[in-house]
Amino acid sequence: MYETLRVERTRPGIATVTLSRPDRLNALSWEMVSELDAALAEIGRDRDVRVVILTGEGRGFCAGIDIKQPDAVGSGDGDPIAVYHRQEAVAGLATRLRALPQPVVAAVNGAAAGGGLALALAADVRVCTTAARFNVAFVKIGLSGCDIGVSYLLPRIVGFGIASELMLTGRMVEADEAARIGLVNRVVEPDELLAAANELADGIAANSPFGVWMTKQVLGRNVDAGSLDAAIELENRTQVLATRTDDMKEALAAFVEKRPASFGRSDD
Repeated sequence: MYETLRVERTRPGIATVTLSRPDRLNALSWEMVSELDAALAEIGRDRDVRVVILTGEGRGFCAGIDIKQPDAVGSGDGDPIAVYHRQEAVAGLATRLRALPQPVVAAVNGAAAGGGLALALAADVRVCTTAARFNVAFVKIGLSGCDIGVSYLLPRIVGFGIASELMLTGRMVEADEAARIGLVNRVVEPDELLAAANELADGIAANSPFGVWMTKQVLGRNVDAGSLDAAIELENRTQVLATRTDDMKEALAAFVEKRPASFGRSDD
């Protein structure tokens, strides 16, 4: 169905999206940008999918925008309207990932540079291998380090001071440092990556569909809440709504009966 990526239902409730341009370290071609946007939109509508794993084929996770493709950054195409449309398309991947009702686990198997870093940051959870490396590559090619949502997402994950250093220097961050500064949740050996990502995904999918959906949504809103009171008001409304769902009834019954919960489709 897709030329530059694979979408597989690898386990019950889990969809794995694999960027598949290994000869270019999965650099983002305009075709890949379009296909990834379409794939994520389709997954977002599929209520049988509970968690999404995003990873890359081969040695790299994603090397950012493919600067060797036609109409790439700095190619000489002087039409600002065309350039802006391309910019909107690639930047829209970050908002698409954040807007998905399903949590996203980024399984970073290698280099995550520029736009690749942005994709990892837009995920809800990040696990990487010891071979992973991260950098804000935009500033290294004469552009601003602020691109594809990085200036919003990175300081919220690692803090303003560290984000400033990484965005201003563009230096590489190795896997051990990434874990130390909170850029990734855990580091594993390369042959353990997908198992670790699936373990995380299974832990999420074991919870109620509505509860997980609302947790992602409310957390995304409340990280920028204007006050504690505003955050709590949204939490209160969501919790009361959750008590009216079959998901909550089944989860509570399973907890009391000491058995795994069995949830129906999240839109039932």
